Amino acid sequence: MAGRPDNHDDLLNLSDDEDNEGPTYHSGQLPPMTDEEMLHTYNISNSSVPQPPISTTNDDFIGAQMTAGLPGGPGHVPAGSESSLRPPMLGQTGRNYSQTSDLNNYQRYSDADNDGYSDSASMAGGYYATGGGIDEDNVPGLPLNQGKSKHRSRNSILSLGGGIVGKAKNMMGMGPEYSEMDLPLTEHHARADGVAGAGLDSTQDSTTGPRKARTTPGATFKFGLPSLGRGKPDPSTLGPRIIHLNNPPANHANRYVDNHVSTTKYNIATFVPKFLFEQFSKYANLFFLFTAILQQIPNISPTNKFTTIVPLGIVLLVSAGKEMVEDSRRRSQDRQLNRSPARVLRGTRFEDVNWIDVQVGDIIRVTSEEPFPADILLLASSEPEGLCYIETANLDGETNLKIKQAIPETSTCVSPAELARLGGRIRSEQPNSSLYTYEATLTMQAGGGEKELPLAPDQLLLRGATLRNTPWIHGVVVFTGHETKLMRNASATPIKRTNVEKKVNIQILMLGGVLIALSVISSIGDIVVRVTIGKNLWFLDYATLNVASQFFGDVFTYWILYSNLVPISLFVTVEIIKYYQAFLISSDLDIYHSATDTPANCRTSSLVEELGQVEYVFSDKTGTLTCNMMDFRQCSIAGLQYSDDVPEDRRAMDGDDSGIGIYDFKALERHRTQGANGEHIAEFLRLLSTCHTVIPETNAEKPGVIKYQAASPDEGALVEGAVQLGYKFMARQPKAVTILVDGERQERYELLAVCEFNSTRKRMSCIYRCPDGKIRCYCKGADTVILERLAIRDDVVEKTLLHLEEYAAEGLRTLCLAMREVPEAEFREWRDVYNTAATTVSGNRAEELDKAAELIEHDLTLLGATAIEDKLQDGVPDTIHTLQTAGIKVWVLTGDRQETAINIGMSCKLISEDMTLLIVNEENSEATRSNLAKKLEAIRSQHAGNAEMETLALVIDGKSLTFALEREMEKQFLDLAVMCKAVICCRVSPLQKALVVKLVKRHLRAILLAIGDGANDVSMIQAAHIGVGISGMEGLQAARSADVSIAQFRFLRKLLLVHGAWSYQRISKVILYFYYKNTALFITQFWYSFQNAFSGQVIYESWTLSFFNVIFTVMPPFVLGIFDQFVSARLLDRYPQLYQLSQKGVFFQNHSFWSWVGNGFYHSLVLYFVSELIWWDDGVLPSGEIAGHWVWGTALYTAALVTVLGKAALITNIWTKYTVIAIPGSLAIWFIFLPVYATVAPKLGFSTEYTNILPVVLSSPKFWLMMIVLPALCLVRDFAWKYAKRMYYPQTYHHVQEIQKYNIQDYRPRMEQFQKAIRKVRQVQRMRKQRGYAFSQTDESQARVLQAYDTTRERGRYGEMASSRR
Repeated sequence: MAGRPDNHDDLLNLSDDEDNEGPTYHSGQLPPMTDEEMLHTYNISNSSVPQPPISTTNDDFIGAQMTAGLPGGPGHVPAGSESSLRPPMLGQTGRNYSQTSDLNNYQRYSDADNDGYSDSASMAGGYYATGGGIDEDNVPGLPLNQGKSKHRSRNSILSLGGGIVGKAKNMMGMGPEYSEMDLPLTEHHARADGVAGAGLDSTQDSTTGPRKARTTPGATFKFGLPSLGRGKPDPSTLGPRIIHLNNPPANHANRYVDNHVSTTKYNIATFVPKFLFEQFSKYANLFFLFTAILQQIPNISPTNKFTTIVPLGIVLLVSAGKEMVEDSRRRSQDRQLNRSPARVLRGTRFEDVNWIDVQVGDIIRVTSEEPFPADILLLASSEPEGLCYIETANLDGETNLKIKQAIPETSTCVSPAELARLGGRIRSEQPNSSLYTYEATLTMQAGGGEKELPLAPDQLLLRGATLRNTPWIHGVVVFTGHETKLMRNASATPIKRTNVEKKVNIQILMLGGVLIALSVISSIGDIVVRVTIGKNLWFLDYATLNVASQFFGDVFTYWILYSNLVPISLFVTVEIIKYYQAFLISSDLDIYHSATDTPANCRTSSLVEELGQVEYVFSDKTGTLTCNMMDFRQCSIAGLQYSDDVPEDRRAMDGDDSGIGIYDFKALERHRTQGANGEHIAEFLRLLSTCHTVIPETNAEKPGVIKYQAASPDEGALVEGAVQLGYKFMARQPKAVTILVDGERQERYELLAVCEFNSTRKRMSCIYRCPDGKIRCYCKGADTVILERLAIRDDVVEKTLLHLEEYAAEGLRTLCLAMREVPEAEFREWRDVYNTAATTVSGNRAEELDKAAELIEHDLTLLGATAIEDKLQDGVPDTIHTLQTAGIKVWVLTGDRQETAINIGMSCKLISEDMTLLIVNEENSEATRSNLAKKLEAIRSQHAGNAEMETLALVIDGKSLTFALEREMEKQFLDLAVMCKAVICCRVSPLQKALVVKLVKRHLRAILLAIGDGANDVSMIQAAHIGVGISGMEGLQAARSADVSIAQFRFLRKLLLVHGAWSYQRISKVILYFYYKNTALFITQFWYSFQNAFSGQVIYESWTLSFFNVIFTVMPPFVLGIFDQFVSARLLDRYPQLYQLSQKGVFFQNHSFWSWVGNGFYHSLVLYFVSELIWWDDGVLPSGEIAGHWVWGTALYTAALVTVLGKAALITNIWTKYTVIAIPGSLAIWFIFLPVYATVAPKLGFSTEYTNILPVVLSSPKFWLMMIVLPALCLVRDFAWKYAKRMYYPQTYHHVQEIQKYNIQDYRPRMEQFQKAIRKVRQVQRMRKQRGYAFSQTDESQARVLQAYDTTRERGRYGEMASSRR
């Protein structure tokens, strides 16, 4: 059926009866919208392609209207008919399809181009590039093929870019940013759109011959050269993966990939092509390559043929060196991970090996708190019935522990000897990217024959997850390295390019346009001279004039002559500056975390200036904003507040029952033993210590120490809180729990029933027969559901409500606790109803159990409330508040519940008290659209009516977000979101995080930063312009995939506000200065052409001209780019509003480019014509000879050099010893170079222009006059302009510079106490309107766990715990 569950009994289609078409039952509930379904129906990367709304597709999926072709439905073709398409049975050879039930949606196993030995595998090949195993473009009736949609073609690497450039871009990793995360996960769900219409009958016709070959574009494409061994067969054509137990030679014969993981950008084969493509995508390098080629043509170049190609080669070598250094860092981090220790079964004992040596088929042992080195099938564990707990926060962001269970047939293999005797084979699906599905069978010897056992996701432990609360597990490796599901969800390291780089590329084109214009003008001038006065210039030896050929020849000549207008060393200088800026970030002790010895690490230095332009920050919550550590902080019992840490101004004295004062936990102990509320407090603590699903773990080496295995951190914190207050949970048995009160007496509670928590009930209840013989129902849950089930609402309830509001206002996670005594007769009657509900087989057992629970959860007595702190990382509230002040919008994307997310938003100052919360939490597409439209209309009407705009915060849950990302709604959602100061998306999947980032990236011209700490954040990190990884609790996957890694969220403040602003301003100034200095010197050539009959004669010696950028003016840009500070770090942090200068691009706008180039033209004009006036008489020497052309050229070169160095001094904000070395030092280098070069070069026949000029130059007064007068004439205008701007048109940073210079104190009035009081009032008012709860319990059934454990038994020889059911 369309809604049948995934794990039905005949999951692998093993039934011997081929005609078995019996009914398939399902729960009747709407299946959740998965990532696969969302992406399959909605192409997020292309909004222009019409797509059906997700809700419509989902309705069809349920089977509301489309039943044709489904099993048992009208038109269904019975099995065995010629036209039906059924998978071959497992016993057949050549099996090509996955085992996905009776739904006719068979697809090939997985990645077609599974090039496991190629580092480019995840980038270019794969099932996703070829579009799956069925040629859907030729299958009539498929919804995706209606109208000949190119839904698969977009995944072909040959169709992405269009043309040769597009192909090259994709091969080099420069194509559209897509990965497997952009494409449907291979999650095998029943899909109506996969079987609609005619079905798949046309894909194979048994009567007409073999299956037709694929014609989908990209089906046969292979990245790389076949000769390099890159062409592996399509794994989907190999059928299922066969893995032999304890048979390494057989597994080795299948040549599975090894367990190495690489996150590097290059390898030996791809470095040269990928690097060259990246470099020559910069127009400047292409320009100089073209110029170098022109210089090799005889009679075209007026300069030496090597003066361009040598500097270009140096530039490329330096850039290549920088890339190699950065990539080697990534490689060393990968090596560290690949050499992590693992224990593999060799013979009859476990041996230590490195992760990289783990192979498919190995049986390995993983102990508690260790990550899994590969994808593993669970064979056995130390816990009863093969149970184990894993934490998948690194995969999907969920903090709750997940329960996995081995199959009974292998769960007893606890010793190495038993494992070594284990024989058989696993028939597994091929590697794919679906985290939540898995299909396999285990064939074992049994009773003289073979027995096939089904394996499901319950037995699969994924790389990236961590073993928790379980001493050890044994498992067999099924997927390794880049074939693990974690790596299948990762994409190749993208090549990111900054806004500044893109602008520079455009500006280089503009300069190229200027150069062409100058060349054309000069060429026309040459033609005019030749035509008009050419006969008089007999000494130039003009040949016969062919206007066309002469014109184009002149254009190329002048192109070479003026080519230095485009700065050849700009890019390499900027790359080196960025590298050093990244080094300064990594060396900053303010963003070094001493507790974990973790410095910042700027992995991609080319993005540093983007840190100064961020407008949106997308943050994960768990592990990024919070520590994922729960503390039991406060509680309210019988209307009195108790806390572990009481503020002095709130401390209550004994006898104070107003409910306003707060007692400490010592007072609670006194009240329990001596006070009037003693019994009330005792019941409260009994509930905390008994009503839960925690498993106590004892250690034989430490008898008195109990470690609590909690599936949710909240539960663990509550049990730990009860221990702190004297009620210690000791042991769990299937039908009883034991607690120790005050360390003296044990109390045993007989467990009669458990009404489990789920997200609908928002509560859990345990019914116990207590030591006094009475039956009590203990219930804990959200205040909204507990309060409506109370017998009476008295003064205690009202006081507790006030306390709940206070806790929620502080961002604490709250729960209400209640109980009632149940009469024996009522319980017996209820137990019959409960047992009937528990044995329901009609598909709605969960609903029946909920109804049964309602019958006993009534007339409760409120015991009190608890408050748990989900500890924020240090400095998170201040950091978020400061970022918002700087004009940065913060969006939190989390897998947590709405109430939890809002509470954390409050506590970390993302949401403030004066904000209006806009909550979107709808069940279907139409309701979501209506909700968004109403909110947008209300905001716009308020804005149109000139009413004061309220500060808004948007909260949207994962289901609504799925609908909001549909093509028809995405713009509406985005319009609403950008109007809000803060956005919280809760219950979102890892894929949705990336889709939200891509949505904003596609529609807004803003720089986006994504920050997270787990593997579930990698897709979001790589989708944003800048990815920041937290080197935190959840492992290093995010940090390895990020551009920058830091240890704490609070370090983002200095990273952006200080380093980002500095980097952007420095890089901007360096680039503009480069344009200026090249224009100022080289445009003098243009002015000279008007007086040399446009002959192409140069003023300066060729190599001296080339050394201008490479030697004589190379140091000032480095000093400006590395050490300059337009405002100090302290004041940038003090005035975060200054960040908006770089955010809005004030320092690097197009008018800035033209004004600096224009200034260069002006200086070149002054330099040329004033020098001409000084040398008007040709510089007659005392001997009567004239000084000559090269003396004047050398003097002009010196004056121009002093001018551009003087300009560098004028724009320097802070003078350091390096500035002194760089600016006066550059002039000193010229005066050292000139005499040495002018003496040596002519003797070597290398530079004949400088023959005998040295004595003339240095003894000429005009030379020294030019060196002083010309720079002064040029720079007086610049100085006057700077004075006028600062005095009469100052910008904000000018004021702050004055504050810094004169150390002016900040006397802004401080009203913090008053503002704090106002905030408190607003907070309470808001919480009255909207109060939530935070109950981080897992929704999955805990009953099997509780029934399996008997912690009173001793563990066995190998640390295993036997099941209580035996």
